[in-house]
Amino acid sequence: MEPSNYREHSMPADVLAWPIGQPFIGFDAGHALAQAIADTVRDPLLVLDQQLRVVAANRAFHRTFRMNRQDIQGRPVYGLGDGQWDIPELRLLLEDVAPLHTVMEGYEVVRDFPIIGRRSMLLNAREVFDEGNAHKLILLAIEDITDQRAAERKIAELLQQKEMLLQEMQHRVANSLQIIAGILLLKARTVQSEETRLHLRDAHQRVMSVAAVQQHLLASSQGEPIEIGPYISRLCEALIASMTDDNRPVSLKVQVGGGTASSAEAVSIGLIVTELVINAFKHAFVGERAAGQLVVAYEVAETSWRLAVSDNGVGIREGHLNVHKTAHGLGMIIVEALAKQLDAHIEVVRNPQGTTVSITHGTSDRAWSSLSGTERRLLPKSNGGSVAAV
Repeated sequence: MEPSNYREHSMPADVLAWPIGQPFIGFDAGHALAQAIADTVRDPLLVLDQQLRVVAANRAFHRTFRMNRQDIQGRPVYGLGDGQWDIPELRLLLEDVAPLHTVMEGYEVVRDFPIIGRRSMLLNAREVFDEGNAHKLILLAIEDITDQRAAERKIAELLQQKEMLLQEMQHRVANSLQIIAGILLLKARTVQSEETRLHLRDAHQRVMSVAAVQQHLLASSQGEPIEIGPYISRLCEALIASMTDDNRPVSLKVQVGGGTASSAEAVSIGLIVTELVINAFKHAFVGERAAGQLVVAYEVAETSWRLAVSDNGVGIREGHLNVHKTAHGLGMIIVEALAKQLDAHIEVVRNPQGTTVSITHGTSDRAWSSLSGTERRLLPKSNGGSVAAV
């Protein structure tokens, strides 16, 4: 049998043309060949006429739906079985295939069968045209996706269980952090040594900052990007409330221009803000400058961003943020490690009006607004490059 090129005919491309002089119906040889071809298809397949009566079915159909040839031959497709195929919308779609030369693809149905049970199926139909006898037939292919849909439901259930366990774990972590912070604060009030009291309070502040970061992330939707503006604002409110008192009336201002980050990035950014605010509070506002203002700013430029924490205090003592020094403060060690995780570099600017520590990711610092009246020098970047610093 010579193959034909249906694109040469005036019929639409989706209509399959049978060769002239070799009609699909009326010749035993052609019918036998068509049946043999259909039987090689692993998915159930029906051949329908224009009245949607079954002309032929392949072995996969008989085997899958436990139906004999006499049960289906010449019967309308919507009359097969006990009415499982009597679907009004499906009937309308199939009735349009031959007259309108349409194609039905991926029509999903879920039906209950007496022997094989509930099945999910994707139905695909298109026209076959016999030019010699002007017969129009419809090929209806049936793909059983029951196992696939069951697997998808199982995966969805497992993901839901994972989310529930993760939320439960996060709540337990938050509760544990609150308990630890409470114990540290209680010990700080009872110890006699002033040095020990300062260390305990410092530990309490760090535990509370981690708890604040974790609590803010809990409020966000699982897997959704974190809005940096509200996130940093709530974090700073918690920080300033835990550190200020009547003896050190320090205000904190947040300037955020928008932007989002993944949960992992937001954790690192939040911890950096926490450490820089704690360091500024400890070292900038002492002596005659016990009162002052902190400013936390976050700018976004396309895929780049810049985080800056500024103060108008006496400034961090010389060498405290110099990574060349062998003696690191705990806060700066944490900031350096977090900046490396974010592929960002650290910039320190000191002038008579205070100190600014910036963390920049992506764009060089020339893209950001410059600070006047500053003295700058280069410090090694966390990943081996160099950045501007005081």
